[in-house]
Amino acid sequence: MDANFVDSNLFNYLLLPLMIFFARIMDVTVGTIRIVMVSKGKKNIAPILGFFEVFIWILAMSKIIQNLDNWVCYIFYAGGFAAGNFIGLIIEEKLAVGTVQLQIITRMDSTKLINALKSAGYGITHHNAEGATGKWVSVIYSIVKRNDLNNVAEIIKQYNPNAFYSIADVKFVNRGITVPPDALSGIRMGK
Repeated sequence: MDANFVDSNLFNYLLLPLMIFFARIMDVTVGTIRIVMVSKGKKNIAPILGFFEVFIWILAMSKIIQNLDNWVCYIFYAGGFAAGNFIGLIIEEKLAVGTVQLQIITRMDSTKLINALKSAGYGITHHNAEGATGKWVSVIYSIVKRNDLNNVAEIIKQYNPNAFYSIADVKFVNRGITVPPDALSGIRMGK
């Protein structure tokens, strides 16, 4: 680069802050995804992401240190941090990595909902319990892949739109999380 251009106001107060902004977006986005991978126990992916996160951060910080008198860089640094968090969470949501536990509580007869979940290949466990108002409720548990959540939510809305359900991350499952199709035929026939 031309030395005059690097010393210009255009470079110092627009291009340099923009470079810092985009570097922060990249490192914070990678960091957000790395944290998710650590929480999911992805031991092979998290260190690689950590390397790139810190490498990009060092590049951004070196430019901040070289330009301590440039307050515009500070603002773009902070803005990149905020935008990186937002983008990282959106990407993490789209990746839908991992497994979740669903707990569904319904006051209605849950037979149709249970059968629909089983027919769709989801394993379930259910029992009756006493609710907060003293009335009996049905509690249904299922462990599903996170990318199946929309499908399960649609089944719940179709068969019991007023059901209460909660979703919790699961770090480890020691067996499969779906019902084998041949097991379903025995259930439906009452065997």
